Amino acid sequence: MSNPGDGDATPLTSIQQMADHLAVGGKPAAAFRIGTEHEKFGFRLDDLATPPYLPTDGQPGSIRDMLAGLGRYEAEPIMDGDNVIGLKQGGASVSLEPAGQLELSGAPLETLHDAKAEFDWHFEQVRAVAAPLRVGFAPLGFHPVATRAAMPWMPKGRYAIMRRYMPLVGSLGLDMMTRTCTVQVNLDYASEQDMVRKLRVSLLLQPLATALFANSPFVEGKPNGLLSNRARVWTDTDNQRSGIPQVMFEDGFGFERYARWMVDEVPMYFVYRAGRYIDVAGRSFRDYMNGKLHAETGAEPTIGDFADHVTTVFTDVRIKRFLEMRGADAGRPDMMLAQSALWVGLLYDDAALTAAEALLRGAGWEDANAMRAAVPELGLATTWRGRTLRELARDVVAIARDGLNARGRLNAAGETEAVYLDPLVEIAAGAPTQAEYWLGRYRDVWGGDVTRIFAEAAI
Repeated sequence: MSNPGDGDATPLTSIQQMADHLAVGGKPAAAFRIGTEHEKFGFRLDDLATPPYLPTDGQPGSIRDMLAGLGRYEAEPIMDGDNVIGLKQGGASVSLEPAGQLELSGAPLETLHDAKAEFDWHFEQVRAVAAPLRVGFAPLGFHPVATRAAMPWMPKGRYAIMRRYMPLVGSLGLDMMTRTCTVQVNLDYASEQDMVRKLRVSLLLQPLATALFANSPFVEGKPNGLLSNRARVWTDTDNQRSGIPQVMFEDGFGFERYARWMVDEVPMYFVYRAGRYIDVAGRSFRDYMNGKLHAETGAEPTIGDFADHVTTVFTDVRIKRFLEMRGADAGRPDMMLAQSALWVGLLYDDAALTAAEALLRGAGWEDANAMRAAVPELGLATTWRGRTLRELARDVVAIARDGLNARGRLNAAGETEAVYLDPLVEIAAGAPTQAEYWLGRYRDVWGGDVTRIFAEAAI
């Protein structure tokens, strides 16, 4: 999750300013970049417990120790009060999710080959620091054994506000915060029209991505009948700011309408001033703009406040000054890279984007939500518009492959970026998803002992 800074202090007085703020993200296709974010659960090798922020009971391997070790790699600390809660490493950063899930927010990169190199370097750093601390890290969509109560909390002011507020607006928000991990890719748009095209294609296909990357079939040591429990959690997590909003499919939707929706329909979490989070969770941003929260905040609204508010929207595709794909469980490194490859292939080549639009012609908001409701349990067996999602996946992955080949970005071996789609080609052809693979291991190899997933899933 994002960390605010002391942002743009320009006074905020109109919706148009917000729309203009988002429109600044538009850029020519030659300047499009790829930014991948991925999370992973920490676990102590000795007892598989989740490492706390600070060392306890003489146990090695705290999250603070991990950050200190990673800080040796040309990094600058990110502070929340007196606590180090992340690191800046050039254009990338390492941050903490609420229960200490370690996240790499990748730099904006030109190619997927660059993204792979960034993945490899990050994992090398994590392994080198974690080994002497007797800690491992496993990218899985939902924690396979821990209860909610067993998960630690990181000392971040934003998370304290969310921890108080989440139970008021959904039953699974605290699970989202502490027991889930995801992989996301951030991609650019050229204009408002280009943003809307890419947004709608990616919203319609986000449930397919959930099915392809499903990697969370276990809850508290047992299968729970789902392939993506992470996706189920998102069905009851502050739904005013989550899911697939109908507004995104309205005629005339664009930056101004999105800003108006955020101001009038998405409650605030906080105002950030001088390094301090001021809790206004549940209050209206419109009221804040109209001066009705001044007594509580002592602050006048700014463009920076709107930028912070944008980071509290958790829709399946989030609009910032780029588009953020949010539908996939964290998983194997090759699968996390395949997630980026899928969306780059679909969205960064105009012929591929047009082909995807043609494939989805006639589908809308109700179709997307019907698919979204079914995939946590059924995965690629979900029937949608007369065919299974596995059948749909074959067409979608083929379009993405064509898009990546058309980009013509080669690695040292002369391969295009389409090479990173190989795991999805196999799944679309009938190979098991990650969740299906783990369920097979549970049944046929582990003898019902889910804890064995940690060693096998570790990076």
